[in-house]
Amino acid sequence: MPDATGLELIAQELAGSAPDGEDPVLQTLHFRGRGTLLVRREGIRTVLEQLRGKGYGFLSSVHGVDHYPEEPRLGVIYELLDMARVDRITVKVRVSLDDPHVDSVTPQWPTADHQEREVYDMFGVVFDGHPDLRRILMPEDYEGHPQRRDFPVGGEPVIFTHNENEAMGTEP
Repeated sequence: MPDATGLELIAQELAGSAPDGEDPVLQTLHFRGRGTLLVRREGIRTVLEQLRGKGYGFLSSVHGVDHYPEEPRLGVIYELLDMARVDRITVKVRVSLDDPHVDSVTPQWPTADHQEREVYDMFGVVFDGHPDLRRILMPEDYEGHPQRRDFPVGGEPVIFTHNENEAMGTEP
């Protein structure tokens, strides 16, 4: 893992590299041997591409998170791995419920395809530029995002063949 100094050096090298010329890195965190970069959403593609150039060529996972009641509430977490050094780094992006858009990294990282769809489905984060952004776990007509912390729990009947009429409200 990059130590705290190494993480700060990575953040300094990324300074001014966002498309708008701003510094994409908002904060660096080093906790329990794990390096994390909190980046602005406008710089996510740039940061991931530059980390790829530093050897972090494997995007192992993309996760969603709900920081309710904090704002910005929704987050996307990218886990990168440098397989030659067996070194990991985490990149985080936060977005608000009012504008839950993040650029898709699927064109550069094909492994992100289904993972971004899952984050979209479960949390409602919209990945701009995704080639096929639609629900992957829930039905297309499902309302809401079940992994959000304010999502109502329970109340939906599970339908089996023995209770189908009862659950649907129809008696033979």
